[in-house]
Amino acid sequence: MASDWRDKKLYPLLGILLLSIFLYFNLGSNPITFPILWQSHMGFVSANSTHFIIVNPRAPLENQSTFYINGWNSYWLMQESVWAGPSRSRVSKMLKKGAEMGLTVCRTWAFNDGVGPNALQISPGVFNERVFRGLDYVIVEARKHGIRLILSLVNNLSNFGGKAQYVRWAQEAGHNVSSSTDSFFSHPMIKDYYKAYVKAILSRKNSLSGVKYADEPAIFAWELMNEPRCSSSSSAPILQHGVQAWLNEMAAFVKSLDQKHLVTVGLEGFYGLNTTKGLEVNPGEWAASLGSDFIQNSAIENIDFASVHAYPDSWMPHDDMEAKARFLSRWVDSHISDGDHVLKKPVIFTEVGSLVHADNQGLADKDILLKTMYEKIYESAKKRQAGAGALIWQLLVEGVGEYSDRFSFVAWDNPSTYKLILKQSCRLKSIFAKSIQSRKLNKDPCSGNLP
Repeated sequence: MASDWRDKKLYPLLGILLLSIFLYFNLGSNPITFPILWQSHMGFVSANSTHFIIVNPRAPLENQSTFYINGWNSYWLMQESVWAGPSRSRVSKMLKKGAEMGLTVCRTWAFNDGVGPNALQISPGVFNERVFRGLDYVIVEARKHGIRLILSLVNNLSNFGGKAQYVRWAQEAGHNVSSSTDSFFSHPMIKDYYKAYVKAILSRKNSLSGVKYADEPAIFAWELMNEPRCSSSSSAPILQHGVQAWLNEMAAFVKSLDQKHLVTVGLEGFYGLNTTKGLEVNPGEWAASLGSDFIQNSAIENIDFASVHAYPDSWMPHDDMEAKARFLSRWVDSHISDGDHVLKKPVIFTEVGSLVHADNQGLADKDILLKTMYEKIYESAKKRQAGAGALIWQLLVEGVGEYSDRFSFVAWDNPSTYKLILKQSCRLKSIFAKSIQSRKLNKDPCSGNLP
């Protein structure tokens, strides 16, 4: 009788569980979500002069773990997380694979402004809850796999809306706004739009974990804008002043809402006209006339670390591989030196791209630019310099080809590049074994692989 009674209670519970699972995987437009009852502990990352440290509030500063980064970009994570089922499984696979390669930081978009059915911000201050839940999922999965996220807050380009969409919104609202997208940096209403967006992101309470984004240690940093540039024909010094003022204002605004996370700009790293080394180090004269300046922009008080991109294949398309490698070596050395001696802040090369599939490159050349970058970061780490890490652009998994570009690839389908990425993770770990630890849930990716 007791057994029959238990069965009568058990079967309905099993039925409810199976129905919930069915609904979760099939009602993608408004999936049923289950709260995360337990999450692994992660310490916040802080900048201590030219180094990152993983903060342990119970330990003195001198005993904090130094954090050097091998990471990657997958800008598409939120977009794929909007729908439950196979799309989300691809996100989970990417984060799991990243962890298996010893990667610790992933940079991804936390924006989609008014573009298509999966826009996160439908109009100024109006959000799609379904897409927000997708971002919730990305953050929860990242923490599950021991990955920290750099979340970018707006695009300079028109992809996924960007500053052009903000300008259109202001124009549609009847404001007297210049048709130039550079008004993004100066018009009071557009700046208010951006601030409202930032506030909504930072104050968001994760629907899965219940953790406010501003309190989430799996978020490594906020990036103010992906590759800020100006397109106007006015003089570069005026443009630089406008961008500088915007960065000052927005970095201070983010810090007023969130004291726990790092803030960076999202720069490509070009030196401005007032920098003596500009012509010497930049990939061309054009780079100094885009309204940004690596030194001036990165020196802002509320910017915690400098960000730099590296695309010799795009910036110097007519040069041979030897010339591109020489440029990259000089480019990295210059920015690390500036981090050490001028800015006194860590430097992360947050996008490192090379044409790994280029037909005109032999196998011997395929990884030369990535090798150059990794060697520079490794040497910087050994010397305790400001070169704090590099993030490859960009990694994919099977089934997300729509997000591909000339620099994107599935790492495990490219054995030489895969081994190079893993080797870099393990070399950094060999220098600072306590700094980059694999999660206990995963096998140590460097077991048996340390150089």
